[in-house]
Amino acid sequence: MTRAAPAGLAILLVVAVWGVMHVGWYAHGQITDYGEYQMYGDNIVHYDRVPYKDFRVEYPPAALPAFVVPSLLERYDYRRVFQALMFLCDVGLVLGVGVIAGRRAAALAALASLALGSVLLSRFDLWPAALAVLAVAALVRNRLAVSALLLGTAFAAKLWPAVLVPVVLIWLVRTDGARRAAAWTAGAVAAAAAWFIPFAVLSPGGVGHSFHVQLARPLQLESLGSSILLAVHQAAGTTIHLTSSYGSQNVTGPGAHAAAIVTSIAEVLALALVVVLFARGPVTNGRFVTYLAASIVAVVAFGKVFSPQYMIWLIPFVLLVPGVGGVLASILLFASLVLTQLWFPSHYWDLAAFAQLQTWELVVRDLSVVALLVVIVWAGLQHEMLGEHRSRLEALQRVRAQVE
Repeated sequence: MTRAAPAGLAILLVVAVWGVMHVGWYAHGQITDYGEYQMYGDNIVHYDRVPYKDFRVEYPPAALPAFVVPSLLERYDYRRVFQALMFLCDVGLVLGVGVIAGRRAAALAALASLALGSVLLSRFDLWPAALAVLAVAALVRNRLAVSALLLGTAFAAKLWPAVLVPVVLIWLVRTDGARRAAAWTAGAVAAAAAWFIPFAVLSPGGVGHSFHVQLARPLQLESLGSSILLAVHQAAGTTIHLTSSYGSQNVTGPGAHAAAIVTSIAEVLALALVVVLFARGPVTNGRFVTYLAASIVAVVAFGKVFSPQYMIWLIPFVLLVPGVGGVLASILLFASLVLTQLWFPSHYWDLAAFAQLQTWELVVRDLSVVALLVVIVWAGLQHEMLGEHRSRLEALQRVRAQVE
C-alpha cells in the first residue's frame, strides 16, 4: 500500500462523516456564529473597512481568512463556503494526526466529529486546531521552519496554541540543542508578528480590545467553576444568576468570582505541573505528544471559559497519546464529546435556564475532562517509568557484555 492510500482513505472517511453531519438531528436546532463571521467578512470585502481600526473584531488577525474567503465568493451561500473551508481544515487535522500517530488515530480523529456534533460546522476552531497539529507533525519530521510558521499562525488565529510552546521548547533543546530551539522560537514569533504588526500599527487599541475580549471574560456558563456552582444550586437551592456578555452566557452570584479565581489558579498550576513533569523525564516522541495533549486539556478543563467548540482543540492532541493511557484517554475524550452534544445545541437554552438534567450532564462532562487530564498525566508518568526501565536494562546488558 502506497503512502497516498492511507491519506486517501482518511479523506474519504472525513467526507462520509461530514455527509452524515448534514442529516438527522445534526441538521436541526443549530446555534451558529455565521452571522458574526459574515459581518466581519463583508465589512472587509464589500465596505473596504479595516478590521480593528474601522470596526471591532473579537478574534486575532489570522482568524480573518476564515471570515473573508466566504465573503469573497459571494455568488455562493456564505454558510456553504465557510463549511467547505472547515471541511478542508478537518482534512488537514486528520492527516496531521495520521502523520504523527498512524491510521487508527486518524480514523478516530475523523469519527470524533460525529461525537461532538454540529458545532464543528459553524465555528472556525478547526482552523487553529489543524494548524497546531500540523505544526507538531512538521516538528517530529524535523521540518522546523514549517513547524514554526504553522504554530505562529495558529497562535495568531486563536491564542491557545501558545500553551504548547513550553513543552516544544524543552523537546527542541533536549533533542536539537539550544540554537535550533532559538531558531524555531524566532520563526514562530516572526510568523505571529507578521499577522499582528500591520493591524497593531493601524490600531493598537483595536488589537488590544481583541486580547481583552479573549482574556478578560467572566465565568462562563459551561466552565468547571460554573458547573460546580450549578450543582450546588440544584442540591441546596443557592442563588445564581445568568448574564449575557462577551458573546456568551455567564453566571453571577455568590461564589462566582471566587470560582473564577480558584479555577484560574488551578489552570496555571496544572500547566506548570505538566511542564515540570515533562522536563524531568526522558525525551521521547511518546512523552512529547502526551504532554502536549496534557497542556491543552489543562487549559480547557480549568479555564473560566469553556465554550462547546473548545472540545475541538482536544481531538487531535488527545488521540496522539500512545499506549494503554492513550486508549483510556480516547475513551474519556469520546465520552466528553458525546456529553457535550447531549446539551449543545438542542438543549443549550435549557441549560441556560438551569434545568436539572442539563446541569448534571454539564457537571459530568466537565469532570470527565478533568479526569482526562489525570489519565494523560498518568500516561506520561508510565512512559517515564518505562524509559527508565529500558535504560537500566540496557546498562545491565552493557555490563554483562563487558564481563563476558
